Amino acid sequence: MRISARADYAVRAVLELAVRQGNGPVKAEEIASVQGIPHKFLEGILGDLRRAGIVASRRGGGGGYRLARPAAEITVADVIRAVDGPIVSVRGERPSSLTYTGTAEPLLPLWIALRANVRKILEGVTLADLAAARLPPPVSHLAADPAAWENP
Repeated sequence: MRISARADYAVRAVLELAVRQGNGPVKAEEIASVQGIPHKFLEGILGDLRRAGIVASRRGGGGGYRLARPAAEITVADVIRAVDGPIVSVRGERPSSLTYTGTAEPLLPLWIALRANVRKILEGVTLADLAAARLPPPVSHLAADPAAWENP
């Protein structure tokens, strides 16, 4: 699985909004500056997030962006899907729409299992978890394994 720059920037942007919740709207320029995200790229991402109902925007001098619902109700999976579509795809298709024959047949349940595990993690972490710098125990347990930090 690959996390695109678009998905990484989107999660960072909404996390910035989550930690500032209750302080009023945040301008895109400020998010871009603090997070080191190209402003024009961020504007497109914020548009996708707005259309998905993850962020809300207000125009004008006191305008900017805020989360459209509580941070505890928005998962990392929600954010990634809003900007990149399905979390796990094979050649751009959802694993459940694929068919394999012959010796390749065992690949389908493998891709389905991969998708299930990725979804389990990303759907189990909310913006509130990240804003509080506290990952759910199953996720923090996986990240605590030294082998997880190594590139084979």
